Amino acid sequence: MIRLLNILSSFSEKAEDIQDVVDGKYIVPPHTPENPTDKSEIGYDPTYWLGDGCFMQITDTNEFRRDRPTVLLGIPAEKLGIEFMKRNEVDNLKRLKNILLKMSPATETFADIYSGPYEVPPLCEDNPSEFRKAGNSPVYWREDVFYEFCATNKLEKSRPTVTVGIPADELGIIADDYVVADYCLRRFKPYIDGLNDELFNRARTVEENGWYFCHEPSGEVLVRNCAYFAVRLPRDYDYGSGLNIYPWVGRDVPPKLYLCLMIQVQLPYHKMKKTIKMLTSDLPKTLDAYIRGFDRKMLEKVAELSKKQREIRNSLLNSEYCAFIANGSILPRSKGTKLPMENAVPFKSPPESEIELCGVRGMGIKRGVTVITGGGYSGKSTLLDAISAGIYDHALGDGRELCLADGSAVTISAEDGRSVKHLNISPFIRGINGDTRDFSTDRASGSTSQAANIMEAIDGGARLLLIDEDRSATNFMIRDAIMRNLIENEPITPFTERVRELAGRGVSTVLVIGGSAEYLLAADKIYMMEDFLPQDVTEASAKICLERGLRLYESADEADWSQSRRLSSRGFDSHPYGLGSERLSVLDLGILMVGAEDIDLRGLHNIVCPAQLHGLGYILRTLMSENAADSLFNGGKLLDIDEKIDGLYQKIAENGLDCVYSTMFTETKRFFALPRREEVKAAVARMRRTEFVAAK
Repeated sequence: MIRLLNILSSFSEKAEDIQDVVDGKYIVPPHTPENPTDKSEIGYDPTYWLGDGCFMQITDTNEFRRDRPTVLLGIPAEKLGIEFMKRNEVDNLKRLKNILLKMSPATETFADIYSGPYEVPPLCEDNPSEFRKAGNSPVYWREDVFYEFCATNKLEKSRPTVTVGIPADELGIIADDYVVADYCLRRFKPYIDGLNDELFNRARTVEENGWYFCHEPSGEVLVRNCAYFAVRLPRDYDYGSGLNIYPWVGRDVPPKLYLCLMIQVQLPYHKMKKTIKMLTSDLPKTLDAYIRGFDRKMLEKVAELSKKQREIRNSLLNSEYCAFIANGSILPRSKGTKLPMENAVPFKSPPESEIELCGVRGMGIKRGVTVITGGGYSGKSTLLDAISAGIYDHALGDGRELCLADGSAVTISAEDGRSVKHLNISPFIRGINGDTRDFSTDRASGSTSQAANIMEAIDGGARLLLIDEDRSATNFMIRDAIMRNLIENEPITPFTERVRELAGRGVSTVLVIGGSAEYLLAADKIYMMEDFLPQDVTEASAKICLERGLRLYESADEADWSQSRRLSSRGFDSHPYGLGSERLSVLDLGILMVGAEDIDLRGLHNIVCPAQLHGLGYILRTLMSENAADSLFNGGKLLDIDEKIDGLYQKIAENGLDCVYSTMFTETKRFFALPRREEVKAAVARMRRTEFVAAK
């Protein structure tokens, strides 16, 4: 790079403006210096070359940072041992481009890209028996990569949903599970961000300027509708002129496995030239870069992590432990985010609880009753949150990758104002509103709501309850000796009197307790947190309780934990009040509006991201719309909601999560994730207008 060296040598030591480097001025001397008619030629090129084919291109970053240029490095692919097929620019979504060229520049509906018209010319123009065929397909091919266009909803016609399909073998992918799809989406997001960096203009809205929307996953690895694998037939035609295609005749085209990534593209308002560039040039080139830069080695690490997570989960199922937290995990989160906190103290198990599972050492939390205590801001809730997070697998780099818990775990809290219908809460509440084996209220108190949440979790098969006293009703959680003597006719049986009974039934509990010693007597293990690290203080706690003469109160009677209510089909309908149109709207704060119901789901703490909330909305709407016919009959019939949910989840497993999506609704997000069955059933239980019937 002699030319660059000479330019830099001309600068003073204190130079702040390197405009000459960005200009890249060069001089071509005359061919024959002896001939005075020849003149030197002057040109400008900010690309500086090395003799081995590598180059450096230097451009301005912006007008305010002349001392921080943008440098693009170019290395010949063959020098790195990389071989890839250059995609044919002539094949660059030709049919899509021709469709867009035929549209009015002022169009706002882009109807033809959703219908995808094409024509098949006759094989022989001179044969009158042959005729031109026409058809429609919104799937456009660029060699072996497809782009499928669908309307996002009935209003946003200028913001199509585009599903890009990449042959899995082109990425070196063999396994087609949701873990691999999740990794591919995480790798894809930065490429879309790069496209938006080029589009960004603070003076214009995205509707005016254009934009690409791609889902940004949270730390959890979930089944998503925007990243999945599908087996499809590959392209089976060649492009002709205009909208003409020429199907391959006599060629066997077997189906292939594709990685499908879903995005949305906001097409710029009344700017057809820019629309064409965004869809047929910028986006395909970005896909090419994504394919070339796909990190297979990192994918191998992700696959290894997923395998390890599955092994540990399987080990937990057949062990005396209900949760495991690996040494070295980063539990605290950065303020206002779900990202691991920088410079956080890595987790370290106390020696008494350290175990090894599948070659990983960490803290094993035994089944039974576990109490986490400690002073304020010591990390009590952080540890409980890590156990709760362990319901789901986490992505590499989250810090909680090997924090794993029983997948049936439910986080329990008080939930003032929730609806409860025909539920047995008698193990905890007696003597109010008649027989509490069949309890109903439109607005439950803190104690009755927490009792209802526990009973529903147990009925749903939960083997682990996670409870933080800060989110609990005090009179439900504890009642000390003085209050027991003072209040003789207390209808509430506190949780302290039932927690051991639940443990005997195979339902473990992990509690965060900082203000009462009652649970120290009921606990199998007690951990005290100091500076986010746990210490086993079980023996020390037992000694203190013995010295103080404290004793554990347990209920004398054995509780009835059974439920007998059934869901009625009447009112379980996505059409509000029998109207012709359905209703579905989802607020990220935790409110789901479907049919005539406004369901407050803020008490469902195991919905871990808005994407799951939107997925729950579509699942619930699908269940209700399938029941709509039954709801027309007076009185309806009894439904087995577990059977209905299982049937829908089987359909999702076979057809993909997007099978529950509908373009009818405009107040939902296009990208969503799969919630657990437990959360779907819990949402149904919180409906106010839908009827439950006590089974006879």
